[in-house]
Amino acid sequence: MIPKRRKREPLGLREAPQIRCRGHLQWVRGHECVVSNSMCAGNIEACHVRSGTDGGMGVKPSDRYVFPGCTVHHAEQHRIGEQQFARKYSINLRQIADGLWLKSPHGKKWRMEQ
Repeated sequence: MIPKRRKREPLGLREAPQIRCRGHLQWVRGHECVVSNSMCAGNIEACHVRSGTDGGMGVKPSDRYVFPGCTVHHAEQHRIGEQQFARKYSINLRQIADGLWLKSPHGKKWRMEQ
């Protein structure tokens, strides 16, 4: 007689710990670029802050860690790196993202549901 086939336990976490909130991303896109100068061009995008967040190697951080950036500055952030970008424009990206999350109606709603 052949024994029953065993069921394998799933590997890793069952749910991603990162927050995904499309409403907050849309709300952030309604703001001006964090750089706000004559070099801004293109649509405003929700740019993720990676340093000191819940992201990881190959894992996008939670949507609570986003700031508004035009297409030009979002590309520059990726090209030169987040820390150099923040130094160049004398801005604290994490502080901006945290402030937006606290003011966002979607962030407030999400926090109340938890």
